[in-house]
Order: sequence, then structure tokens, then C-alpha cells
Amino acid sequence: MLLSLVVLAGLYLSLQVYLSGQSLAAVSLVAFLGLTIYVYTATRAYNYRYLFPGLVAVLLFVILPIAINFSIGFTNYSSKHLLSFSQATKYFLDQTYTEDGHTLAFTLHPDGAAYRIRLEAEDGSIFQTPPLALHATKVNVNAQPPVAGDAPLAAAVDTRTLIQNLKALKLVAIHLPNGMTVSAAGLREFAPVRKQYVKAADGSLVDQQDGAVLRPDMTEGFYKNAAGEAMQPGFTTGVGFAHYVRIVSDRALSEPLAQIFIWTVVFAGLSVVFAFSIGVILAVLMNWEALAGRGLYRVLLFIPYAVPGFISILVFKGLFNENSGEINLLLGHLFSINPNWFTDPFLAKTMLLIVNTWLGFPYMMLLCMGLIKAIPADLYEASAIAGAGPLTNFFKITLPLIAKPMTPLLISAFAFNFNNFVIVALLTGGRPDFLGTKIPAGTTDVLVSYTYRIAFEDSGQDFGLASALSTVIFLMVVLLSLVNMRISKTHTSEPA
Repeated sequence: MLLSLVVLAGLYLSLQVYLSGQSLAAVSLVAFLGLTIYVYTATRAYNYRYLFPGLVAVLLFVILPIAINFSIGFTNYSSKHLLSFSQATKYFLDQTYTEDGHTLAFTLHPDGAAYRIRLEAEDGSIFQTPPLALHATKVNVNAQPPVAGDAPLAAAVDTRTLIQNLKALKLVAIHLPNGMTVSAAGLREFAPVRKQYVKAADGSLVDQQDGAVLRPDMTEGFYKNAAGEAMQPGFTTGVGFAHYVRIVSDRALSEPLAQIFIWTVVFAGLSVVFAFSIGVILAVLMNWEALAGRGLYRVLLFIPYAVPGFISILVFKGLFNENSGEINLLLGHLFSINPNWFTDPFLAKTMLLIVNTWLGFPYMMLLCMGLIKAIPADLYEASAIAGAGPLTNFFKITLPLIAKPMTPLLISAFAFNFNNFVIVALLTGGRPDFLGTKIPAGTTDVLVSYTYRIAFEDSGQDFGLASALSTVIFLMVVLLSLVNMRISKTHTSEPA
């Protein structure tokens, strides 16, 4: 019973998707419904019934977004090319114009639950429609001159009621005795409304007002007139590897991209180094049995990890405020300096590393504390007998023994910081910007935040280029993951 309801709902949804013009999505949905029916009804597919929901989740939330993003990277999809070719064509074919010199003033009069429309031509001729219901459907009605003895019309509706019914009035076509058909052309007028464009046999669009011809340019994704001017809206078309070539060849894009890539690697690497260095030192101190109040210290040091990261970032943004932040107030009082944390590129990068280290060291500390606990105490006892000090123990025993199990985790942390969009977006927004760039690019941008700015902050909102960049970033992260898996496998296969 439940499966039947799901199938019926799915078929209804597929129909609605198809009617909206998304035929590929509708076919995919029907295919998915067929697969669902097979999995939950066929005996041979019994074992897949338990895996099917998980596989569907992976398909919808992992594979499908990757595939869509990958496909967009081969198109010119942007704010100027949002529509498909068929949608753009339909837009032009739906455009209308009114003929000059044939307008008729109109008023709307209630008649019970319906309405009557009164038209008055420029020569004083008057026409009235029979009562009609105004709905969101097309209506064809004849209008005739009033006849002596007809009941007078009720008072015309006010402007507010007229505006409320204007959308339905635009769907009313009134046929006059002289053969003319008029439709609503404004708030107070009816006029002959004609299609502005008609489609020719060769696929071009002909303007019925002036005879101009629009031809589709499948390379640039626009309809163009005889002068070569692009007509909005544009449509999406394939561009092949043009975006990937542009990433490499366009200096306006490649020069800031190269600097951003270098900074991304430096940011991710230094974040891991600083967080690990502080984390392992604190872990050693927290395992020092002679230290009083270790439990309290552990709780206090864990706070940065317990507080949601976006809250900590916004708090630090206030602390680093150049005019009223506590950090600058303190530095000004002690050293008479007022650093420009948000306008100086070097200081902005330093601020990012400070905040990211603050957010990351508790995680490293927890990992190192657990690994240090696993080191046999006999090693430290033998080292003490040999006369070794704390530094020798750290560099000769502690660090080498935790380095191997920490390596895959450090690589994972590097991959995370490589795509750390949140801290850049909330703290600096990628700014201060590079000067003289066509596409907005900041000195503190990482690759993922740069991609975001191309997609959503640039005046052109170039989604195709952003998708190509995100695909490159995805491949980089895949490479890091493969390296991580290889190293993890190597450590697992090594004898203890």
C-alpha cells in the first residue's frame, strides 16, 4: 500500500516536472520509480532493499551534485545565460506589442459574482461584454454596443480591485463587431495585441513591427540582430574546454589564480603546522603528572573546539576591529601601534592564520594526548636512566612515535584547510582585493572562496567558469585523499 502511494506521488511529480519543461528530469524520475518498484517487488533484488536507501542518498547528495557541477563547467551558464535555448526562444515568441491609434478605454463593472467590461473607443463608440468570470485561464468573449432598454451597469470597481484582477484581465480577448480583437494593454486600456516575433523556417525570429531578423548564435548563446548586437536574454550553450583553457591562458584570471593557489597551499600548510605544534606541546604538558590542575587546564583548552567555529570567527572579527577592537586597543596602549588587520594583505593573512590556529589546535591536542598515552612508560624510564632530559624525550621518543599515526590525520587536516571557505568568508571575505583585476580576487582568498566570488559576487556571475574551477579543486582534493589512503595503507601494513 505504501509503495503504491509512493509510486502514484512519483508519477504525479514526474508529470508536473515534464509539464514545466524539464523532460530529462522527468524521464530520470520515472526511471528511478521503475528501479524502486523492481527493488522492492522482485525476489532477485531482495538483498538490495536494505542498501537501496543508502545508495539513493549517495546518488542524490554526492554523485548527482558532482555530475551537475562537472557538466556546467562545459557550458556558458551565467547570469546572462540562465535560460535554455527553447526557453529563450519561447520568451521572444511570447513578446507582444500594441498597435498605435486603436486603444480603447475600459472600466470594470461587477455583475453578481461575475464582471462586465465596458470599452469606449476614441470616436465615442461604446461596447460591453456579457457577464464573465475572471480566472487564471484564457477567455474569448464578444462585445456589442449597448441596446436601449438594457439594465444600466453597476458602478465601476475602484483601482485596488482593478489591480487585483489585472492578471486575469490580460487573459481576456474581446472580439469587437468590426472584427478587431483587443486585450488588456494597461491599467485603463484595451488594444489590439499582436505577437512581436514569429519563427521563420530557418529558425530565425522575425520582428513583425519593423521586419528585423534575430538569428541564434550557438557559440555565444545569444539571439543577434543584423548589426551583431546580442539580444537579452541569452541561452545556455556548450563551450567545450573553453573555461579550462581560460584558467590557464587568460592572464586576467591566471595571474591572481596563481597567487591564490600559492596562498591556499601556504595557508593550509601553515595552519596544520601551527595547530599541530601547539597541540602536541600542550598534549605533552597535559600528560605531565607533576602539573597541578591538569583537569581544569584540559577543559579550558578544549573550549575553542567546543564553541561553534563560526561564532569564534565572528568574535575574533570583532576583537581584530581596527578602530574599536580590543586587540588594537591593547596594542595601542602598550606599544602605540594600530595594525590594519583588514586592509594590509600581510596582516590579514597573519590574522587568518592566528584564528585558524586557535580553532585547530584543540583537535590536534586531543589526538596527541591519546597517542602519547599509548607510548609505553618503560621508554621514558630507560631514557631517564640514560640521563636524557625532556627535550631529548620529546624529539627522540614522543615525536617519532606519534608522527606515523598522525601523518594521515595531518594530510586530512591539510585537505580540510585547503577548502576552508568558512573562515575566509566570515573573517576577511577574501579581502583586501588585488588591484587591476577584471574578476574580483582577494589577497586572502583561497581557491574555494575565489570560486564562490566568481559565481556569486562578480557582476557576470559566471557559473560555468566557477564550476570548472571547482572541478579542478575537487580533483586536487581527490588526489590528496588518494595520497592519504596510500599512506594509511602503508602504516597499517607495517609491523608494529
